[in-house]
Amino acid sequence: MVFTLTGRMEIQDVAELQRVLGQEQGNPRIVLDLRDIVLVDRNAVKFMANCEAGGIELQNCPPYIRAWIGNEEKNHP
Repeated sequence: MVFTLTGRMEIQDVAELQRVLGQEQGNPRIVLDLRDIVLVDRNAVKFMANCEAGGIELQNCPPYIRAWIGNEEKNHP
């Protein structure tokens, strides 16, 4: 199951995406395609890091988001 995210992702979007992903718990492979994401806040980055740690693939992750996720993981293991 691939979810394509576009535009901005902020705290209110995280809550909705968590709800949707919760409905897909039985799906063996979930992918978040981030190709069209242009702006995220810290809550979105934490959420993406948690998704990845939980086995959800982050596809086409912009370099600035990848670096921010890495920084969050180092500072808050």
